[in-house]
Amino acid sequence: MLKILIVTIVISQLAAPLRAQSLSDRIGAIVNGTVRLSFAARKGVCGQGNNSINIGHASDEWQPDCGPRLVRLSLQVADRRVHSVRTYVGGQWVSDPRVVDLGTVSSPEAARYFIALAQDTGARISGDKDLLLPAVLADSIIVWPSLVKIARSPRASQELRGRAVFWLGQAAGEAAGLALDSIAGDDRGDREVRRQAIFALSQRSTDEAVPALIRIARTNDDPELRKTALFWLGQTEDPRAVALFEEILK
Repeated sequence: MLKILIVTIVISQLAAPLRAQSLSDRIGAIVNGTVRLSFAARKGVCGQGNNSINIGHASDEWQPDCGPRLVRLSLQVADRRVHSVRTYVGGQWVSDPRVVDLGTVSSPEAARYFIALAQDTGARISGDKDLLLPAVLADSIIVWPSLVKIARSPRASQELRGRAVFWLGQAAGEAAGLALDSIAGDDRGDREVRRQAIFALSQRSTDEAVPALIRIARTNDDPELRKTALFWLGQTEDPRAVALFEEILK
């Protein structure tokens, strides 16, 4: 009986470190090859069936199918470093015995992993260059504070800061849309004409465009037009735009 108890304790002690391995440790243990993993997509993330991803955008005549989905990542690893990432939503993997499949992992842990990978200045990524994309698709985690830090960081590359600002714009637009549900739309003018005017403003010089877009985002009565202004602010990479996104998301 004592021997059985000792063996049980030893087995449990050996198994504990395996259970405690982080996602980073599990991926880092792969020397070379393809690694797959999946995690739950946040509400409103849709797979379009043609390798494109839709984050809940509908039109007047079409509504995407945005039921529960898994985000699926395929990572190419060489010398224990991730060199390529491909992002899919929904669907299923094609069986391949050469692939290491980590299965379904924690969404928050996956988001934190890809944010850290994006910030790793030693990472040389091909394929999907937007390593923040998996993070913003992940369920059960709020990533915008991390995006604000990246957008403000002088250590981050210009490209990475630009992607962070872009996703901040998307996140801020969604939050603004929710906050403005109870506000009546402006019916005094043609919406499409006004949207085109916002686009035209966004093409002006930064000193002219940014204050005008911020004013529209703050005061326009039409929530769709506010979201349009936020989108174009997200393209400017201007610190004033980042400050507005942070304010809205708080």
